[in-house]
Amino acid sequence: MYNQTISTLLNHRSIRKFKNQALSEEQIKLLVECAQAASTSSFTQSFSIIGVEDPLIKKQLREISGDQSYVEENGYFFVFVADQYRNQQIGEHSDTDTSVLDTTQRLIVALGDAAFAAQNMAVAAESMGLGICYIGSIQRDVKKTAELLQLPEFTFPVFGLAVGYPDQEPEKKPRLPFTAIFHKNVYRKGMSEDELKGYDQQIANYYHSRTGGNRDETWTGQIAQGLSAPARMALKPFLEKQHLGRR
Repeated sequence: MYNQTISTLLNHRSIRKFKNQALSEEQIKLLVECAQAASTSSFTQSFSIIGVEDPLIKKQLREISGDQSYVEENGYFFVFVADQYRNQQIGEHSDTDTSVLDTTQRLIVALGDAAFAAQNMAVAAESMGLGICYIGSIQRDVKKTAELLQLPEFTFPVFGLAVGYPDQEPEKKPRLPFTAIFHKNVYRKGMSEDELKGYDQQIANYYHSRTGGNRDETWTGQIAQGLSAPARMALKPFLEKQHLGRR
């Protein structure tokens, strides 16, 4: 039942320290082709990928991301963009009404296409012995990120993907119990208290080991903290300015 693909998927871990070794042009092209092979809703292919090679842009994206060194120091840095601009241009050239691109449904399609493509690339990279780390924090100042990448209207930078040769071997972060994620036929409300306590202990042990005892945190504590502090409130007005998801 198990094969190399399944083994690659089950052994995923985020890499936050890479060797000073750039990816080759052949590797970059192959990773992008793997991303393009992902499923796409109604064959709209509503995403684009920006390969960030300019050291100054990488440095500025690192600053936007909260000074995460691996945004700048990696084998290559990709940014996945939800992209309805290409479809908008096609509509204009064919004298077709493009107002549908402003709907929430089309925004969800573009976000999905970008995510599918990115995960294809991530799995391909790990199968090649490379490491990856998703960088959602490029949205911390989404306006500046868009300006740096010269994004047109009808586009949104979903996340970055740092790829490179791993220079660390982190532990695998425990996931929620199977029974907490998998529901048969209908949604089963609520995890049992024992499940949550057991998982919290796993996560506390993981952080204690990863940080040499400097971090003692539970999963439910993380979730509660995130609920108490709304973040990235500039995203909605930015999306509206970009003509995305307004209806």
